[in-house]
Amino acid sequence: MATFRPKLMDAVAGYSRERLIQDVGAGLTVGVVALPLAMAFAIASGLKPEAGLFTAIIAGFLISALGGSRVQIGGPAGAFIVIVYGILERYGLANLMIATAMSGLMLLAMGALRLGTLIRFIPVAVVIGFTNGIAVLIMVSQVKDFLGLQVASVPADFLGVLTTLSANLHTVKVQALALASLCLGVLVVWQVLLPRLHAHHAVSKKLSIVPGSIVVLVGATLTSTWLGLEVETIASRFGPIPNALPAFQLPTFSWETAKFLLIPATTLALLGSIESLLCARIADQMMADSPYGDHHDANQELMAQGIANLVTPFFGGMPATGTIARTVTNVKNGGNSPVAGMVHALTLLAIMWLAAPLAGSVPLAALSAILMFVAWNMGEWREFVHLRQFRMPYRVSLIAVFLLTVIVDLTVAVEVGLMAACLTFIYRISSLTRAEQVQAQHFPMLAGLEAEVQAHRLYGALFFGAVKLVEAMQDPLPRSALVLDLKNLIYIDSSGADALLALARGCHKKQVRLIVCGLAHQPLDMAQRSGLLALVSPADLAPDLAQGLAQATGR
Repeated sequence: MATFRPKLMDAVAGYSRERLIQDVGAGLTVGVVALPLAMAFAIASGLKPEAGLFTAIIAGFLISALGGSRVQIGGPAGAFIVIVYGILERYGLANLMIATAMSGLMLLAMGALRLGTLIRFIPVAVVIGFTNGIAVLIMVSQVKDFLGLQVASVPADFLGVLTTLSANLHTVKVQALALASLCLGVLVVWQVLLPRLHAHHAVSKKLSIVPGSIVVLVGATLTSTWLGLEVETIASRFGPIPNALPAFQLPTFSWETAKFLLIPATTLALLGSIESLLCARIADQMMADSPYGDHHDANQELMAQGIANLVTPFFGGMPATGTIARTVTNVKNGGNSPVAGMVHALTLLAIMWLAAPLAGSVPLAALSAILMFVAWNMGEWREFVHLRQFRMPYRVSLIAVFLLTVIVDLTVAVEVGLMAACLTFIYRISSLTRAEQVQAQHFPMLAGLEAEVQAHRLYGALFFGAVKLVEAMQDPLPRSALVLDLKNLIYIDSSGADALLALARGCHKKQVRLIVCGLAHQPLDMAQRSGLLALVSPADLAPDLAQGLAQATGR
């Protein structure tokens, strides 16, 4: 079991006033950046905007206070939009709460059982495939508000969304489209072009300190209010945003419901763990040269994510995980301990208390532009261009996961991607495992005894995908002795052990002497546990091939 020790306990050792000032400054900045993103992610997921704020506040505080990273910022994430929207459409809000809490229990168990490192074994092709697929789905989901279409409800599936959007294109609102296009243009200029002008213009460096999403949020709200634009706002669709955290709410729970929600909850847990630990690794790289940098504790991070997702849904929240954009903002603004993340959550709480009524005037077209920009930056589009550099299995896995994520379902995409990766891995390892028959030209003592004595060398891993190599040795067996050199075997699984046992029994039945050479480490342990050594005489265990051949030939 993993030890529960939040990184906060180590980070506050030797904590100084200077570090506190840096953390507070970074936390305030991240809180401002998180404000529009939290509301936008909730709205895109089919929830009210306050659900995103509650999540950023409660889950953000818990993940920072209890997590295994010094600087990771937790909260609602774009990767969850597609899954949450699908669960909401299919099962309803109450079951979304239950599924989120179930995913929290799974994450907590994964961390406690030290499974954090296993997440690293998920192939890159699968991660890139579903990340790019989610990015496409987010962009498509924002077309409705970007164009100002008059659509009562949008289906959860990709083809359904396209059909609905195309059928309602005649309801485009020019004012909403113009405002959204302007916001997207400002974001591109502010986030992409301004940083490139740092070296030449001091003003651009000062301006780029202000987050582009806040510039767009404030600018679009003021513009639509002053010009009296007929665009949909947060208040017009969802009503006023509350200025206090909600009371504890417990939905009706039954084991029958839990069975149906097992797959959605597993998807939430898997995606949350991947996003969180990927974000933590990026944070470690960014903090590598900092005097406060260290490696994150993957298991502690998963336990913190689990607790956050277990608590947040009962206070009106949605699934949460580590967020790359906000974490990067935290590091770049001087955040050096979990205190910055806790300040970010308190900043959002203060904003909600003081300025909740003002948020109702934010145009949904502006939020759709922000999400379009976030989705574009979220995708790793260059990987499609670089596909030709990789082998066919990698290409097929990435493209298959991408297309299945977009067209079918994220859960199916990840399952197929992992299955394809496993099959590819099995094929690769089995092709690396080989058996070579020893020839008399290398060992002269075999000369003239080829029919009497055979010797084989095994290389690699003897597992279920390579047992055919051992099975082939039984047809035909030599008349006198069979020598197996297992010195270069690194691993034997139960199927490999069964194949060796069958070979040993076949040799015993035909009265052929079986000599085993070079057993050591894991293969030796497996040979003992499987009973192989009980079928081989101690006199027929040799330290190396040369001695084994000497025993077999008597030379």
